[in-house]
Parts: sequence; structure tokens; C-alpha cells
Amino acid sequence: MASGDSLVSLAFSYQLGQATVRRSVHMVSAAIEKRMMERFLPRPTKDTWREVAQGFLDKWNFPNYHGALDGKHVHIQAPPLSGGQYFNYKKKTFSIVLLALVDANYSFRVIQVGDFGRTSNGGVYAGSDLGKGTETGTLDVPPSAPLPGAAHLGDLPLVMVGDAAFPLKPYLMRPYPGHRLSHNKRIFNYRLSRARLVVENAFGILASRWRILHRRVNLHPKNVDTLVVAACILHNFLLSPSENQRMLDDGEQSGQKMTPVCSMGGNRASREACNFREKFCTFFNSPEGRVSWQDRMV
Repeated sequence: MASGDSLVSLAFSYQLGQATVRRSVHMVSAAIEKRMMERFLPRPTKDTWREVAQGFLDKWNFPNYHGALDGKHVHIQAPPLSGGQYFNYKKKTFSIVLLALVDANYSFRVIQVGDFGRTSNGGVYAGSDLGKGTETGTLDVPPSAPLPGAAHLGDLPLVMVGDAAFPLKPYLMRPYPGHRLSHNKRIFNYRLSRARLVVENAFGILASRWRILHRRVNLHPKNVDTLVVAACILHNFLLSPSENQRMLDDGEQSGQKMTPVCSMGGNRASREACNFREKFCTFFNSPEGRVSWQDRMV
């Protein structure tokens, strides 16, 4: 997978035209998507969600949790006659958006690629199949269940976790806003942020492995979409604990990160969503939910 400079280098190395190399990159990406999608990035099932939730409970001590959510910009060459559709006004670059839900092992479980870089204020998440599916309850997510050792709090739904850019929903938890928070709320934010790091790490591994994602991609947007999907599929295919750690270390040393997508959702939340967050907060501050001395140090 190559950026504009890499395409020139590949063309020179193999004595091929740049157009030929560009077509080859697209053909390989399309073949990976067609042949490997069903095996390495399949549509989640009820059993899949249970498996993901168990992984977060075992590795991150966060129950009823079935995915860390985030979005990143992939920078592209300005498409002809596209106006400002792909223009990210904050970064002053053209881009498409990669929205991803990640499990406890840094594997991509759901992705959506191709939203315009200018999209914000709920447009990316709310317009995605993931957002629509969670809102309408059509994603085959298991029913609500009590938290471990906390049946008195009642049944809570399986939730995704996002940062402050996402809206608070009954099925999507975000941190408490503000700085002057109570001790209990700070513990909740710590536990949520700790469990949410997997999606940041997954993006870091993805970009460290496929360096094109650190640079501007000189392909047509629809071909960029295919390339990014192929990169996510190969990411899942190549997953291994030792390799993941090496990629994370390389990314931290280089200081290179994909640009986050901001203001993806509004801050207005329903009473039900606030009530669920309060119950998670209560659980994390209870003897059943406290997992380490670090909680006391927040």
C-alpha cells in the first residue's frame, strides 16, 4: 500500500508506469476485501458480542462492554470537482473518515470507511450502520444483564465506550464532563478511559504497520475506501500479541498518530442513559467493581 511518493518509488523500482502501479494497488486491495472480509471482518452475531464482552471483562475488568469506539481521518489528495465535501476545516486538509469498533484484543469488529472529512456533529456515527443499528436494536446484541456481584443495581445493557466526542446513550458510555468532578466520577472516567485505550492502540498498530495512513493518499476516494478496508482486514489477519506491542512501541517513538475525528455527537443525553452511567459509576466504586489500588489513587 503506497502513498504518492511510494507509488513513484515502486514504479521506478519495477520499471512500471505510475498508473499501472496505482491500478495494481487498487486491484490487490479489492481482492483482499472480496476474499478475506467474511473471515476476518464478519458481521457480528450474538455469540460474537458475548465473546467480545467476556474479553473486556477478563482483560480490562469492564463488564457489559462490547467495543471501544473511535473515528480517525485518512488524508487524501483533493478530488477534482468535489468542492469542500472532503475538506477537514480544523486541520485544513482533505480526508475521509474511518469509524471503528474494537475488541479487547485490538481487533476491528465493525468499521465504516468513506464519510466526508468535513462531517461532524453526529453525522459520522449517527449516519453509520453501527449507529443506526444500535439505535433501532437490530445488531443482535444480547439482552441486558446484571453486573458481576451487583444484581441490586438491576440489569444493564451491553454498552460501547467512546470519548467525549460521542453522545451519551443507553448503549454508548462516555466520560463525565468537566474538571471539578467527585472522587467517584473520576474513578468512573479513569476506568472508562483505561478500557477505551484499546481503540487508540488499534489505530496506532494499524498506522504503524501501514505507513501510508500517516501520509496523504494520492488515489480516488472510492479506491482509498477499498485500501483502508483492506488494511483493517490485514490488521486482523496479522494480529499477534508480540507484534502488537512492537507496533505500539514504534508508533510511540515516532510520535505519529492518525488525526482524530472531533465532535461526532451531541452532548444531550436521555435520563435513561444518565441513569445507566450512574449505575456503572456506583459499581466501579463498590468492593465488587474495584480492581486495583490505582482506583484509590485517582
